[in-house]
Amino acid sequence: TKQLFSILDGPYNCSGRVEVYNAGQWGTVCDDNWDLLDAKVVCRALGCGAAQKALDQAHFGGGKGEIWLDDVECSGNEESLLSCSSDGLGSHNCGHFEDAGVICEAGLTVRIVDGPNHCSGRVEVYHDGSWGTVCDDNWGFLDAQVVCRELSCGPATEAPHQAYFGKGSGSILLDDVACMGSEGSLLECNSGGIGNHNCGHDEDASVTYDGPLIRLVDGPDQCSGRVEVYYAGQWGTVCDDDWDVSDADVVCRQLSCGWAMDAPGQAWFGMGVGIPILLDNIACVGTEGTLFDCPSEAIGQHNCMHPEDASVVCSAGPSIRLAGGSNNCSGRVEVFHSGQWGTVCDDDWDLKDAQVVCQALSCGMAQEAPGRACFGQGSGPITLDDVSCEGTEKSLQDCIGSEPGVHNCDHNEDAGVICSRQVAGLSDVSI
Repeated sequence: TKQLFSILDGPYNCSGRVEVYNAGQWGTVCDDNWDLLDAKVVCRALGCGAAQKALDQAHFGGGKGEIWLDDVECSGNEESLLSCSSDGLGSHNCGHFEDAGVICEAGLTVRIVDGPNHCSGRVEVYHDGSWGTVCDDNWGFLDAQVVCRELSCGPATEAPHQAYFGKGSGSILLDDVACMGSEGSLLECNSGGIGNHNCGHDEDASVTYDGPLIRLVDGPDQCSGRVEVYYAGQWGTVCDDDWDVSDADVVCRQLSCGWAMDAPGQAWFGMGVGIPILLDNIACVGTEGTLFDCPSEAIGQHNCMHPEDASVVCSAGPSIRLAGGSNNCSGRVEVFHSGQWGTVCDDDWDLKDAQVVCQALSCGMAQEAPGRACFGQGSGPITLDDVSCEGTEKSLQDCIGSEPGVHNCDHNEDAGVICSRQVAGLSDVSI
């Protein structure tokens, strides 16, 4: 039976954005609740082996057209993604920046195993249905860099030889690897050819990444969310005691997300579940390379609970927030531009414009688009005027309107929105 879903725009046939076919057209899957059990169904059904990763936030680029599935919940044993629980075909509260993706075993060409974390260990490559090791002849820093970048790890710090993380088993698949450092995959580098070698497993090649790993989780994009750090084999959260913009600056810079615009606490982007709290009382100057370089309590020592998980909102990308409303999905519309928050004038403001705001904030559908400072007058600049959206844009800045800062309004004309749902702890995000 022909499957009604596919994997697109990944580097290999078995990795990419998940799409579903319905009513004569392909559409995407929202990443709400997307996890390895869901990815397992996709990978198995498409003959791509075991699921390796369930990726979110349009990791392989946003799709076009419909979003067909949201809140997918599979047990992992279903024959098709369409057999899993969901909100129903076409029902969602997402934008394409939340499109779900997968990396299946047959779509993963390199992995790092038997090290202290998923970015340090023995290098193995996948070929013809099985994993094999890489010989350390000519193995160097540029080769290790390609591996780390392919796996979305930080920059490699070392390229150890002589089975530093233990001997592998099975085939030795690569030898005399000679990367330039810019390749997208280790298999694109010059080598002696798949399976050609004069090595034993005591020469298995490895990589190390000594810096702490960090990620932002449950935000609307890769540059805002709950802060999580990786240490001793597990991810954990950061307590918001003493958490401020100087601490958030370190996170944003480490993730190449610009500078910190906000450092919300109190689990602004939701609480970490089933993971420890690893850092507390962080006191960064703001110039440190990583959070682990900042003064803090010893790793794992804290007096916090997950309702105190720290978050960041970084400057990368345009930004929007609601202020002065009765809940997280209603209020005065404010946008971030040139380092400061400003309001939107209500000239031509209507439900289509409000819909862009509500969708970007995961607040459902726009119910009202009030003007005349319904939620109180803002302060500072008036950033946008004469906004005219189609209703499908990802951001107000994508809509037709005057140039930022050009207007003929006063703050008694500040625009607002009332959306159909309330999202706890999500009223100020980067989109």
